[in-house]
Amino acid sequence: MSALIDCHDLAAGYGGPPVLRGVSFVADAGESVAILGPNGGGKTTLFRALLHEIPLTGEARLNGRAAYVPQTDRTSLDFPVSALDVALMGALARGRWWLPARRSDRHAAQRALERVGLAAQAHAPFGELSGGQRQRVLLARALVQEAEVLLLDEPLAGVDPSSSDALVALFGELAGEGRALLVSSHDIEGARRYDRVLCLNREQVAYGAPEQVLTRPVLERTYSGEIVVLESGVEAVGMQHQHH
Repeated sequence: MSALIDCHDLAAGYGGPPVLRGVSFVADAGESVAILGPNGGGKTTLFRALLHEIPLTGEARLNGRAAYVPQTDRTSLDFPVSALDVALMGALARGRWWLPARRSDRHAAQRALERVGLAAQAHAPFGELSGGQRQRVLLARALVQEAEVLLLDEPLAGVDPSSSDALVALFGELAGEGRALLVSSHDIEGARRYDRVLCLNREQVAYGAPEQVLTRPVLERTYSGEIVVLESGVEAVGMQHQHH
């Protein structure tokens, strides 16, 4: 196993005081990591720091090609492009952005759509796809980039349960091929399906295997005590609704 993501004492912000600090973790090839935390807790800030888009101190190394998969509600749905067009945009990350797409690039985009189960929707308008389908198209775009590190920003938000299960299964397959995945989420129980869990609340609260991290004390620190225990014993969280 080799580390594809290596952070040590990472602190990051937007020109002022750090909004995230004390982050130290390693993710190896073949590992999937769920990132939990409240809105404003630093999940997206961590992704931007890993991509060196914002000022940071400490170490943040990605030892492989990285692709960022945003939330679909940040994408304009009115722009007249097909699912294949969006997937093909992944080829731009490999250069030649000023030239027409090569046949090999189009084949790569078609294969990526097939991989995410959307071959039949290749020519459908991106904006007319369901939320889960759009998320899979964006994942196909990352596959066209031939990324070894996938940074997925709340990919399951607003996705129906069946699509969510299909996406999580696909995440497992991609990790099994030697990629490292960081997946930000608000789904505590769903985090148990990942190899490791990273909890953030403007600083690192915990990192490790789900059975070690997903405890009531850790979750209370992560969500500032906003834990709701259901009758079944499953722990859930009352979320804020602000952007982060």
